[in-house]
This record gives sequence, structure tokens and C-alpha cells, in this order.
Amino acid sequence: MVADNLVLIPGAGGVGRTVFEHLRAQDVPVRFMVHRDDERAAELRALGAEVVIGDLTRPETVAAALEGVARMYFGMRVSPDQLLAATVVASAAKEYGKLEALVDLSQMTVSQMTATSTEESHQQRLHWLTEQVLNWSGLPVVHIRPTVFLDTPLFTMMAALSIQENGTIALPFGAGRTSPVAVDDVARVVATVLRDPAPHVGRVYELTGPRSVDMTELAAEFSRALGRPVSYVDMPPERWEAHLPKLGMPPHLEQHVATMARLHRDDRYNRTADGVERVTGTPARSIEAFVTARKDFYLG
Repeated sequence: MVADNLVLIPGAGGVGRTVFEHLRAQDVPVRFMVHRDDERAAELRALGAEVVIGDLTRPETVAAALEGVARMYFGMRVSPDQLLAATVVASAAKEYGKLEALVDLSQMTVSQMTATSTEESHQQRLHWLTEQVLNWSGLPVVHIRPTVFLDTPLFTMMAALSIQENGTIALPFGAGRTSPVAVDDVARVVATVLRDPAPHVGRVYELTGPRSVDMTELAAEFSRALGRPVSYVDMPPERWEAHLPKLGMPPHLEQHVATMARLHRDDRYNRTADGVERVTGTPARSIEAFVTARKDFYLG
């Protein structure tokens, strides 16, 4: 028996948690699959979600979590297990599931990749392969391809530290332009698709912010939002990358972040797409609006 609109979301945080907030506001039932029955799981139950214990890389737990599920969101944090998890989900969903839609959180970089391209990060390659596996599965898939998140540490934690210290945003992006998108805007798109998937199955949606800016223009948006001067400092790439290990990132994540910086310098993030507005009817928020809503965080 499949509930008409029961949604399965893996993990208790990240984009999936924000998707839940939007679905909850529309009274769409959600089941979370989490690794541990901890405080976060208890909080989700208190908010009205069903919670089961499982792991995207273990087929038996995925199959059990899919019981009665009509729609699934597939998204993970940056992880070397991305492709394994996608293959497990596709296999379990084909054999045991009755999905109307599987909404895959991919990356916009995939749109410029080929089977043999080598400029991208290991994580970006895993997303490209994930899309191939899910497409081959024959499942009713929708791919969501956001560009870099405004919520990434590049534009939040790291920017806040340098703004508080000396009024700068220090990144090795050179003259490259970027169009970051807020996690909440991505979650609105995912939630909209999950609420009514039929019109979206088989489609690919690329998501960016409303305009592409260079880093001087990005710093100007921060400055307007914070009411104080903020300038961009173009860091030498080698010096910036040497600092990454001090942040305690796993090697897979560190390589991904360093590659993102290089692709920004190469102007690979200089793109805009109207996916957010096309799916939700509301435009993606600007950098200035995002920062204004978090003014205390950035000013400390």
C-alpha cells in the first residue's frame, strides 16, 4: 500500500531538512531515514515527521524505508559514497518501490561535463555518474542542478570571519563570475516537484541566483546588506588552498572545494538559469537579500 504523497527524505539536515519545512507547511507527510535515533531524530518526530533508521548504502534499509512511499528525495552531503548510494537507491526502488518520482539533487557543473572530461572534482564526477545510473534505471527521475550555494562556507563562515577581521571577502576566484543560489530556493524547487511530480518527471532544472557577478560586485552586495564597506581580496590560489587542511575537511571535500575555486577562476560558474522561478513562480533571492537576513551572523 502506497500513501498518495508520502515523501522519503534521507538524512536529518542539509537541503532535505529545508525541503521538509516547505512540505510540512503544505501538510505533505514525510518519512526521514537517518543513521541514528538521536536528538535530531526526536526533533523531527516532534515536528510531525516519521523517522526510521537506515543508510543509503545498505539496500535492506533502503528497501524497508521505501515501503509505502510514493515520492523520494535523493540528496547527500559531499561524500565519496555518492555513486554507491545512488546505485543502491535505484536498485531497491526498482525491486521494492512504487515511486511516482525520484528527485535527485545534482550539481549544475554536470551540464558542462562529458563522459571523459577531467577538469571537475571527484564529487562532480560522482554526480555525473549518478545521473547516468538513475536515468538508466528507468525510474521516474527529476534532476535538480543547483550552482554553488550561497550557504556554502565560502560565502558564509569564511566570509564572516574575514569581514569581521578586516572588512574583506578573501577568495581565489580571480575575475571569474558566479551566480550563487540559496539553499532555501533550491528546497522550494524540490518541495514543489515533490508535491506534484507528474509535470516534472524526466526534466532537468538548473538553478542559479538572479544574476551573475564578479567578486567585486559580490562584495558590493555584501556591503549594501551590512551597511559597512566590504571589499574583495583576490587570494593567491596556492596560499588559499594551503589553508584548507586547517579547516578539518575530509580529503574528498577538500579536493571538491579547491576544484570549485579553480572552476570559478576559469569562469565556469558564470551562468544564469530561471529554474527557481519557472518551477515555483517566485524568483531566486539576491545575494544582498540573503546577507541582509543574516546580518548579525556576518557582523558578529
